[in-house]
Amino acid sequence: MRVKVVMALAALFLSFSVSAGAEEITTDNLARELEKLFRNRPDIVMDVLRRESESVLDIAQQGSNQRRRHSLEVQWRADMKSEKSVRLEGRPVYGPPKAKVRIVAFSDFTCHFCRQAASTVNEVLRDYGKDVCLIFKNFPLENKGTAMQAAVAFLAVAQQSNEKAWEFYSVLFAERDRLMGEGEGFINRTAESVGADMKKLQKDVKSKKIADMLAEDIADGQKIGVEGTPFFLVNNLVIRGALPLDLFRAAVDMALAEKSR
Repeated sequence: MRVKVVMALAALFLSFSVSAGAEEITTDNLARELEKLFRNRPDIVMDVLRRESESVLDIAQQGSNQRRRHSLEVQWRADMKSEKSVRLEGRPVYGPPKAKVRIVAFSDFTCHFCRQAASTVNEVLRDYGKDVCLIFKNFPLENKGTAMQAAVAFLAVAQQSNEKAWEFYSVLFAERDRLMGEGEGFINRTAESVGADMKKLQKDVKSKKIADMLAEDIADGQKIGVEGTPFFLVNNLVIRGALPLDLFRAAVDMALAEKSR
């Protein structure tokens, strides 16, 4: 893409120079003559950029991503110096519990961006295998309704089975639209479909233990500065929002490198 735009501008410049009787172009004067063209005939340059608009946007996006990555890496180096302690006892773990990199997600099953981020995290887990594990902490953005019901049910299913909890997690995110439309009925049908003991679940969702765990998740999130979801700790590195895969991988790579020192 970048080469295509440069070639188009170069061809334009050469044709303009010949027609205008400009001096011979050399490596010494190329930059000066290009600057002169841009200054004197911006209309022609803009015409090329319009015709190659997709390429120009791609170049701009690449530059934006590079700046964002640099900014994140600066932040992550600072994050490494600050230990972030959150309570993880009793939460289901996806992957090896003693993996080199532990991703802790503060998330909401009803959040569109959380579903998007969950898909990214799934790719990370597949790519890094035994080096990475995931722990999910509920941070529902509403204190009642579907978000809270889903959070409580996830913790209740987890009391029965780690594997069933992650099946439940996967279905809720994959079928978020149904979750939002059907609410508690969909939550219960999903729990039943993954093999949860529904009598035990209905008892556990009202238990003090589940209420305390949920309160701990919310308190931990507030303590470390979670203001919206999704929010991740990659060991001690902070990720806010649904980062694209390449940036999420960059955080994991940095955490792995730090762990190996």
